[in-house]
Amino acid sequence: MSMYLPITANLNSESGLATYIQGVNAIPVLSAEDEISLAQHYRQNQDLEAARQLVLGHLRHVVNIARKFSGYGLPQADLIQEGNIGLMKAVKNFDPDRGVRLISFAVHWIKAEIYEYVLRNWRIVKVATTKAQRKLFFNLRKS
Repeated sequence: MSMYLPITANLNSESGLATYIQGVNAIPVLSAEDEISLAQHYRQNQDLEAARQLVLGHLRHVVNIARKFSGYGLPQADLIQEGNIGLMKAVKNFDPDRGVRLISFAVHWIKAEIYEYVLRNWRIVKVATTKAQRKLFFNLRKS
């Protein structure tokens, strides 16, 4: 397993976001074997380097998921950052012995963090506070 250089970019500008996305896309995708090995190592030893490798290997998926939320008028960089938080939570809770890939497990966590961010920041007046209201809010946007 190789070491990755940290991705540094000023996400407050369009060129900074483009640089970040370019850096994310340059990181190689983890194989299923590497993913399981890293996840087991993280769960057994709480090895933060293994967790870091798992997160870096899946950042491209966060970018793709965050792009689907661009219609809310919120900064793309903020959506990606919230998705990254969801990915980190997914890595923390991932059980490699269940037989699913990390990204299959992480999609829920990534979207949940982005949904929460959208609800907190889309309007000054909070429109959706209960589970039923959130469901209605996001289903209205689809139609």
